[in-house]
Amino acid sequence: MIEKNKEHAISSSTTSPLVSVIIPAYNAAAFIDKTLQSALKQTHTHIEVLVIDDGSEDETPSIVQFYAERDCRVRLLRQANQGVASARNLGIQNAKGQFIAPLDADDIWLPQNLEKKLEQFAEHPLSVGVVYSWSFDIDKTDNSTGAFCASSIEGKVHKTLLCHYFLGNASASLIRRECFDEVGHYDNQFLSQGAQGCEDWDLYLRIAENYQFRVVPIFLVGYRKTAESMSTDFNRMANSHSIMISKMMMRHPEISRLAYRLSSSSLYLYFARQNEALKNYSRSLFWLWRAFQVDPLTPLWRPGFYFVLLKSIAKLGIQVMVSDNSFSGDIHRQPWKDIAPTNKIRTLTVQPINLWFKLRVSYLLHRSLSVL
Repeated sequence: MIEKNKEHAISSSTTSPLVSVIIPAYNAAAFIDKTLQSALKQTHTHIEVLVIDDGSEDETPSIVQFYAERDCRVRLLRQANQGVASARNLGIQNAKGQFIAPLDADDIWLPQNLEKKLEQFAEHPLSVGVVYSWSFDIDKTDNSTGAFCASSIEGKVHKTLLCHYFLGNASASLIRRECFDEVGHYDNQFLSQGAQGCEDWDLYLRIAENYQFRVVPIFLVGYRKTAESMSTDFNRMANSHSIMISKMMMRHPEISRLAYRLSSSSLYLYFARQNEALKNYSRSLFWLWRAFQVDPLTPLWRPGFYFVLLKSIAKLGIQVMVSDNSFSGDIHRQPWKDIAPTNKIRTLTVQPINLWFKLRVSYLLHRSLSVL
């Protein structure tokens, strides 16, 4: 790739927005209002917000139109239902900004999200294609669930990203527009193959082949997790991941098969943790078994494997006792309420030891994979 100069990393314009926010929306009426507000209240205001209604059957289009009539930065695009990848591609095709900011229709940005990421782009050369930040999980009432995604991984990240989706979610990234011109857009063929969920991961892998990644080590994104969200459709995501891995193996046969197995086992362990959080303990055990099947060694070195395994077994035993009326008690009580409101967004309080551990593990993983 041609060497690019730092001083041309960001150019200014008075006629075009610097950042194009792309929001695909399908039946998103429950949360699109909060999502739009978080985008429009960014401290960096030189933006446009493109909402792509993907054939919604609820009030999503009318809510977006309400904002569009009151803020010229908002535009509503509409298409028949074709999936999230197609909707994002339509937004990118109509975008005017130098940077593309994906934002899911139920997620929330903290006010300095774009500002902090643009600062990273300004400080680094054009070889940086993606800047991402840390994120924390929220429920349907904007409460923190206590889970979060934080990583120290940056630079040349292709092998590490193959094994571990350290960005966490699409809403955490800001992408240089020219990346799409070089590597293509989101692959909309996943949906036609009965799979969906890894379109973002697939795109970032293609970008990582030619560009570096940088991180803003601050929690700037509220990533919504509900039982109804697409991110909890684990079977479709697993199929989507299999398609992505097959594509990668064709493009990069030189990469060790260990890396591809590690990618699958890491994803299945994530599914196990998510099912445990949703109190679906039998499915949690199922995904632990899948992780062990595809990679019988690596999961055994992960403390989380044993934590989820033992907790799921214990909770399944409790549920059996409850169904037999031989045990009573509020086993579903959730005491997590240590939440502080910030601009109407309730952020989590992270234990320093948990954050340090995650950052250390991500650093060691990145260093180890760089020699594979």
